[in-house]
Amino acid sequence: MKYGIRDYRGGGRSSARETAARVAAGAIAKLFLKQHGIEIFAHVSGVGEIESPNVDTADLKNLLEIRESNIVRCADPATANEMISFIEKIRKNGDTVGGRISTIIRGVPAGLGEPVFDKLHAELGKAMLSINAVHGFEYGSGFEGSKMRGSEHNDIFTTENGKVVTKTNFSGGIQGGISNGMDITFKVAFKPVATIMRDQTTLNQQGEETTISGKGRHDPCVVPRAVIIVEAMVALVIADYLLKQKAYLV
Repeated sequence: MKYGIRDYRGGGRSSARETAARVAAGAIAKLFLKQHGIEIFAHVSGVGEIESPNVDTADLKNLLEIRESNIVRCADPATANEMISFIEKIRKNGDTVGGRISTIIRGVPAGLGEPVFDKLHAELGKAMLSINAVHGFEYGSGFEGSKMRGSEHNDIFTTENGKVVTKTNFSGGIQGGISNGMDITFKVAFKPVATIMRDQTTLNQQGEETTISGKGRHDPCVVPRAVIIVEAMVALVIADYLLKQKAYLV
């Protein structure tokens, strides 16, 4: 309806191949951020009803090694094995499943972001929701925070080794749309792939009921492939804000 073109094969801007350029640009942005001591780490923390326990993020390099040691890119080995078995079962049934990716950004200085229309978390959310198959974004305490009281949710400021920190991090490293120097944390939710290896009813070009069946190679779960895309988009957003901040200080 939008473009006047009916291409039943899909693809194009709807294909995950579209993200290749983002990953390439993100790799360059990561090198820039590394010069400023900023690290980004993402991993598959959930597939279907399977949820990984919170992993120890003290050593991101070690977590990266664990993540890359399994095909689902989960930083918890036991959960990774469970996910692999579950996805294989889904594939054999000709179906697909969605999942979640958890991300941490470490070393971001306080002060990145704008207080109204260009809030840091808003731009991160926009970047994540621009990725194919993403259906949800939450940062910090996310939706769970809506169940808490202010006395529980408030991040209390204190000093640690002469540095201002917060005792908790329910705000996910962003307050009032601006980074506060703590780790920035968020989750991204991906829907199941629409193309399944089962017959489904649909409509043809004439509006008549017909049957459609998926063919070719299609992932039963795209979430493991999306980890590096998430990291790339994060790198681009943070690099943009870091350059903006540098411009302010000139």
